[in-house]
Amino acid sequence: MTGDLTFDHNGQHVEGYLSEPEGTPRAGVVVIQEWWGLNDDIKGIADRFAAEGYVAFAPDLYDGVVSTEPDEALKLAMALERDVASQVVDAALNWLKAEHGVSKTGCIGFCMGGGLTLAAAMRPTSNVDAVHVFYGGGMPSAEELGTITCPVMGSYGATDESIPADQVDMLRSTLEGRVPTDVVLYDGAGHSFFNAGEAFHTEAAADAWGRTLQWFGDHLS
Repeated sequence: MTGDLTFDHNGQHVEGYLSEPEGTPRAGVVVIQEWWGLNDDIKGIADRFAAEGYVAFAPDLYDGVVSTEPDEALKLAMALERDVASQVVDAALNWLKAEHGVSKTGCIGFCMGGGLTLAAAMRPTSNVDAVHVFYGGGMPSAEELGTITCPVMGSYGATDESIPADQVDMLRSTLEGRVPTDVVLYDGAGHSFFNAGEAFHTEAAADAWGRTLQWFGDHLS
């Protein structure tokens, strides 16, 4: 099926959007929203994964609320209980394995969702097998990043003033040699360069999507 879905897994209630491929899925992917909420852009990314053979689920972390105004989106993001969000993400990742017959799951997130994706990589309870972080703010410390044991891909914009290049470099240098790592800083691209809107950067977005498919193809097979 493809569409809105509600389920309970290991005592955790989860709402979101499921997109299934034709035939047996090659793996599962959890897609985590930007601060706007679970909008059509994020659902479209889940559909793109389904078209590539993945069963994709995008959890709704705002309980149905979607914003188009930055001030409102900021309030929603600040009000989000990160511990609860982490439990929802973990439930979604493990539910895909338990209910959809996939042996591996990946996680991809954007902006706020990028931070939650990196947190999932650091959290053993997520059981995630590979992640791709798109311009996730609030960079953890090197010590925290050093706990990661799964492959990590990162995509950032060189003109993104909210995430300085030295933080991206620290992420890369901390992970390289510990786990498979692919962290790219795109020249000319800013924050939210992959998602629909004024900041969309055609070349960076296309390259990042190609890297995504290669990454998950390599690490979720």
